[in-house]
Amino acid sequence: MAACEVCGVENPEEAKFCLECGAQLAATAPERFRRTVTILFSDIVGSTALGERLDTETLSRVMGEYFAAVKPAVERHGGTLAKFIGDAVMAVFGLTRLHEDDALRAVRAAVEMQRALAELNRELERRYGLMLSARTGINTGPVAGEGLTPDRNFVAGDTANTAARLRSSAGAGEILLGEPTYRLVRAGVEAELLPPLELKGKLEAVTAYRLLAVAESAEGVPRRLDAPLIGRERELETLRQEFRRAVEEGRCRLVTLLGEAGVGKSRLVRELASAVRDEATVLQGRACRTGRGSRTGRSHRSCAGRRPSKTATRRRRHSTRSRRCSATPSWRSTSAGSWG
Repeated sequence: MAACEVCGVENPEEAKFCLECGAQLAATAPERFRRTVTILFSDIVGSTALGERLDTETLSRVMGEYFAAVKPAVERHGGTLAKFIGDAVMAVFGLTRLHEDDALRAVRAAVEMQRALAELNRELERRYGLMLSARTGINTGPVAGEGLTPDRNFVAGDTANTAARLRSSAGAGEILLGEPTYRLVRAGVEAELLPPLELKGKLEAVTAYRLLAVAESAEGVPRRLDAPLIGRERELETLRQEFRRAVEEGRCRLVTLLGEAGVGKSRLVRELASAVRDEATVLQGRACRTGRGSRTGRSHRSCAGRRPSKTATRRRRHSTRSRRCSATPSWRSTSAGSWG
């Protein structure tokens, strides 16, 4: 709320004038921030020559179709589109929405952008007799900015500059990863180490990797579990109690862990799974991070020795039976380990 300097009445933040006396409200400075993000820079290779080849209207139309084609990939993976400049796209992951795997999300978005461009090229070749090639640079690190809103999401700093330079060093169709990004995604990607790059404006050579492939089920860098768990004894004991109840009662127990990204939810789950592996079969599954469905049910049916049904009626019947976790001792043990 913004207080009026004339009458003292508090007004909504978006108000320009006092709702009580009509006096103009003093402008408030946008909140500044500093955080670690992953920045994706991508542009069209040979855009200058393309501009000489096409008339202004056609070039504008082609670029508009390109931006429309790649935008969904960024948004689907939780990125923020910071800017469209000429033929360049800048997207930031971890800016307005924080995820524990923002670096991997940026890499996935870059791959999907290349696929979207390949599909668009078929139409561009048919209509204009041309095909576009894009190059991409991705880097992770701290940035500073102010006023995070849908219309104001400017970021600046060495992280953004390096991402842009990596983009300039990439070849057509290539995606280059800065070393900080690679460290965060190395468990889920295949990449080739490049010779040190001499980038414009950088005092020292930069280590970079050329992305070759991304594993479909990649989860980013694995968390180190060799350090002891500290400060979560109460929560872990609660999970153990729920597991013991599931075993003793022969019934399913569903536990949902809630908390901000990075507080240790996954670590708690892994600690529990490690503690009960001798007592139960532990199944793991996750919904797709971008919102699509989960295949967890298939793994549960397979472990329980059940075959997929062939008709809707049989599927419903199997679904009903799957809720009766006390059907057999083996299924009870499996359910306790996977659902508790």
